[in-house]
Amino acid sequence: MDLKFIFLYFAAISAIAAVMTIADKIFAVRGKRRLSENSLLCVAALGGSVSMFICMLIIRHKTKHIKFMAGLPLIIILQSLFITFVLLFLHRIKGV
Repeated sequence: MDLKFIFLYFAAISAIAAVMTIADKIFAVRGKRRLSENSLLCVAALGGSVSMFICMLIIRHKTKHIKFMAGLPLIIILQSLFITFVLLFLHRIKGV
């Protein structure tokens, strides 16, 4: 798989995660209909967890929700482990 594609995917999903977080904060301030927590967590699980977590801390959004303040770091750890194992597996099968 091309590394350029992977980089573009994570850049796009990170941007989407940040935009969704900021939009949800704006909706909350204005008393509008909000984005569901499941949709935010889904985008985080698809690769936007780091940007979503940083964005939430910067704009102080959902910082009192354990689901996000503990869940996002857990997702980040699981994603990091997954990427590490995939890279080790690919390194091993290439015989390098």
